[in-house]
Amino acid sequence: MNPSAKGWIKKLLAESKSKEIFSTAYSLDDLYNELKACGFVYGTNLKAIFNSVERTDLTHEELCKVNMVLAFDFIHKNYHCERDFVDSVTDFYNIVDDFKRSFFQELFLGKKKSYDLLESMITKRIAIDDNVITKNFNYLITNTLLFVDVLAYEKYLQTGDVTDQYLRDLEATIETIIFIALDLKKEKTQYDKSLIKLFESSFRYEHRERLHYDDVIQNIYNPLTKYYIIDLVCMTFWTDTVIDDDERVFLDQLVQDLEIPKEILQKSIDDIHFFYEKNKDEVALLKSRNMIQSFYENSSNMVTKLINRNKKRLATEMYESKELMVLLTQSTTRSLSDEEQKRVKEQLLDIFKSIPSLAIFMLPGGMLLLPIVIKYIPNILPSGFDDNRLDEEE
Repeated sequence: MNPSAKGWIKKLLAESKSKEIFSTAYSLDDLYNELKACGFVYGTNLKAIFNSVERTDLTHEELCKVNMVLAFDFIHKNYHCERDFVDSVTDFYNIVDDFKRSFFQELFLGKKKSYDLLESMITKRIAIDDNVITKNFNYLITNTLLFVDVLAYEKYLQTGDVTDQYLRDLEATIETIIFIALDLKKEKTQYDKSLIKLFESSFRYEHRERLHYDDVIQNIYNPLTKYYIIDLVCMTFWTDTVIDDDERVFLDQLVQDLEIPKEILQKSIDDIHFFYEKNKDEVALLKSRNMIQSFYENSSNMVTKLINRNKKRLATEMYESKELMVLLTQSTTRSLSDEEQKRVKEQLLDIFKSIPSLAIFMLPGGMLLLPIVIKYIPNILPSGFDDNRLDEEE
């Protein structure tokens, strides 16, 4: 199952059904805890919920797609919805006015409801920022807020409708509480500043007045929404892994106003600490690196996974290009001329055109990623290709 290729949702749902992943014993609370443990709630998807996908070569964005669809499917089953799942989710997105006016509108032109349409919608919803260099930076909070869609879909199944105003009010509530929490920090670290910047740029609705705490707290009824807000606040307080006096007072008041047990708050604090400590090397917001370093790391990881996923076909394509093979072989014993290097790049790009998932190299700037590919070519070709290569065991 490849979430970057056509037909992945149909296959994912089929595999989910065959494995009976969603046991009738699971509750919505179980779903939320799974979404938190896998990183969906925190914005960095590191695995699929309920261990539904075993593959380890999926990107964070692909895992996000998987978790989002499985979360919708779980809620669809939990409410025993008789409507077709695909029709239900596509209708859900279609009736939200803001979506229809913006990036979902073109998806409905000339398309019938189908798995293909749903795949396009999910991809559009997740890929908010098309700037490759800053994507890993903004994607953290953008994807954190995707749980708002899950909450709205639950509302849709409960009532048969979900309004644009409902989403506006929900987002305004989250924004109000989060920024009150952030304002409590007397000294803001780089983490805090990045978090503020990311929240400000990631909310779906903009140009509105900040509401007051008392105006929003009384409108929160859904248990999952309460858990989500608590977790987001703990996420803002995580900087030094210590809850100071002012932060503790705010959290205690928030728990009291939301009418949830204090045990839920302690679990939220423990969960965020465990997740960040365990995965601090994989969470973009926790890395103190400049944008160019982040871009290179993201690109390198992505290309590595694409090469591993397509190495058999890539090797076959290269074998069929005699000139390319000759030049690659010669490159192990001498430096190629500028003209020869140009021919290698051109022929590699021709090969990438025949492999859809490697289409990223066709984009502006794609040539910059070629050195990463060259680095992995010795692992794709026969061992005799490079006489100087050592086995890893040595």
